[in-house]
Amino acid sequence: MELSDSIKHIERQKERRPLGQREGPAGAMTETTKTHVILLACGSFNPITKGHIQMFERARDYLHKTGRFIVIGGIVSPVHDSYGKQGLVSSRHRLIMCQLAVQNSDWIRVDPWECYQDTWQTTCSVLEHHRDLMKRVTGCILSNVNTPSMTPVIGQPRNETSQPIYQNNNAPSKPTAAKILGKVGESLSRICCVRPPVERFTFVDENANLGTVMRYEEIELRILLLCGSDLLESFCIPGLWNEADMEVIVGDFGIVVVPRDAADTDRIMNHSSILRKYKNNIMVVKDDINHPMSVVSSTKSRLALQHGDGHVVDYLSQPVIDYILKSQLYINASG
Repeated sequence: MELSDSIKHIERQKERRPLGQREGPAGAMTETTKTHVILLACGSFNPITKGHIQMFERARDYLHKTGRFIVIGGIVSPVHDSYGKQGLVSSRHRLIMCQLAVQNSDWIRVDPWECYQDTWQTTCSVLEHHRDLMKRVTGCILSNVNTPSMTPVIGQPRNETSQPIYQNNNAPSKPTAAKILGKVGESLSRICCVRPPVERFTFVDENANLGTVMRYEEIELRILLLCGSDLLESFCIPGLWNEADMEVIVGDFGIVVVPRDAADTDRIMNHSSILRKYKNNIMVVKDDINHPMSVVSSTKSRLALQHGDGHVVDYLSQPVIDYILKSQLYINASG
């Protein structure tokens, strides 16, 4: 085996360590030894509901309670228009509704990259895009930060002077966790946030030569796929998912599952050899409170809108409802 192949093998093994398992001295975990997490949710968000936001909040609370993780950001990534789902409104509307839904959050952002591609993207490719972007911006996911990536980066709006996401002229050789997380948070707010009215962004790889902020050994940052148990169950449907993609999603990244409708996640995982293989990379959010996670359902919210059902306020935030009514979305039975 050549040296380059050996290095790649070592890095892949690092990627596939069970979630929360860090190398380091024994004892209580510190801010730097905990795994720092960005939660990424992909989906139609047609429209985004209160339940979608609750999923982020519940996942963050649960991960923090384990004592092994610090959630430093959340990303909402709406699917491309060409996904082909019946009744899917344009990404322009869905991006605005998503931003309205998270406008009061100081840690969840909406990312338009997936919508702005030429065609539909797999969940795997979306995860890999954000991993590569974070490598270039922070240098803290794995160690291969100097390898050029072909993934386009969301840059500045057109006709705006291009600037680096942040300057790194005086970065200390061993930055503190607080300074590092400040950089990551600043970067997330710049690259993952889109405000209405939605403007199309120029894709420029302005971070390719950005200096590394930290070394991998100091802080581990992972992007985890946030999903409901319905998506987890879809992994068990033969032929629905590419098995190589499943290996990457569950093995390299990891999943945080928020169960819906009292789903038996253990039973679901036992029906898939890949889910069984990477069981330690799947975290199921569990708590003692009976949350009404059915409010996640975009389908129920659309039906409520079509029938003039006042219970739509149980599903959608008021700014999203106001935008839907103003734009006359979902009013017809066709979507």
